[in-house]
Amino acid sequence: MTKIILSGANGKMGKVIARCTEERKDCEIVAGVDLNTQAYSDFDIYPSFSECGESGDVIVDFSNPAVLDGMLDYALKTNTPVVIATTGYSPEQIEKIQKAAEQIPVFFSFNMSLGVNLLVSLAKKAAEVLGGQFDIEIIEKHHNQKIDAPSGTALMIADAINDTLDQTQKYMYDRHAQRKKRDKNEIGIHSVRGGTIVGEHEVIFAGHDELLSLKHQAMSKEIFAVGAVNAAVFLKGKPAGIYDMGKMV
Repeated sequence: MTKIILSGANGKMGKVIARCTEERKDCEIVAGVDLNTQAYSDFDIYPSFSECGESGDVIVDFSNPAVLDGMLDYALKTNTPVVIATTGYSPEQIEKIQKAAEQIPVFFSFNMSLGVNLLVSLAKKAAEVLGGQFDIEIIEKHHNQKIDAPSGTALMIADAINDTLDQTQKYMYDRHAQRKKRDKNEIGIHSVRGGTIVGEHEVIFAGHDELLSLKHQAMSKEIFAVGAVNAAVFLKGKPAGIYDMGKMV
């Protein structure tokens, strides 16, 4: 049985994760951390990690980048593995996450969906075959409450493609600011925000007289919750290091 401390317990994803674990026999939530401490299940919710009264096997974090320092301090002090599914981190914060992984197991992914991570693998394969001949564009769509843009998943896809192409590509986010033809060595990344779109990512490889499109569409937040809980069960007992969904696809 994997005992989970849920960071962001009163957020939308936190509550979906709580419902998800209620249906499983291999894990349980023993405590939550959230500024909103109103309980809605049989575990206590604390306003900060420094006040958390329980210990767990793994922390699952779907909260806010502002929580990172306190969470990592607690995880390092208690030697607790962490599943980080929050997006919007700065480069400095990502460096802190990587530094923490030298001492504890850290599962870090911008998207917890197995389907999205398969999309990343397919995009890398397409880049291997088509790179240099096809223009690459990424379009991501999310609900109108999402704060960060582009999405962490769009950047994850772009980074994977760029790694495949030996870091030869630059990212173009804002075409209207430049009046010129598209450069060959660039990846266009475009964001759409509207309604209640859970998440949609499309990678377009546009060549001469042909076009290849790879697309993933999330129909509910539950797929991310299931992925995060699977990651927590997977991470228990692992040695220190950085882990991601690529290990599980």
